[in-house]
Amino acid sequence: MQKEVIGMASDHAGFEMKEAIKKRLMDAGYEIKDYGTHSADSCDYADYAHPLASAISMGALKVGVAFCGSGNGINMSLNKHTDVRAAYCWNNEITALARQHNDANICVMPARFLSEDDCWQFAQTFLSTPFEGGRHQRRIEKISHF
Repeated sequence: MQKEVIGMASDHAGFEMKEAIKKRLMDAGYEIKDYGTHSADSCDYADYAHPLASAISMGALKVGVAFCGSGNGINMSLNKHTDVRAAYCWNNEITALARQHNDANICVMPARFLSEDDCWQFAQTFLSTPFEGGRHQRRIEKISHF
């Protein structure tokens, strides 16, 4: 059975980590849609966050993984899109809870502050942890209704 397509994005500070995790995901059987950046040349995270977030928002993809140096800028850009719930994932418990309680659909990691092994562990946790639904569904429905 083929695994789902994973969208990926980063800026220059997250480029090397994105490439390393992309290779591990492909080796694990995932298909990757890479929205860039495609080099370590200085660039703006929003230019790559918005295409990934649009794909999630429009339903072309279900999940994504994104990186920037701190994780903050790309996370803020991703979360500007309707139905995108990008979660800042910096340890395994936070990553699992982002899926279980928030039905996060993009895992964002700070490339300058995590090891490749940590990022790989968090990506695996994110992709394998189911949403619990129930009372959490009601809360998610309130996110974009204010």
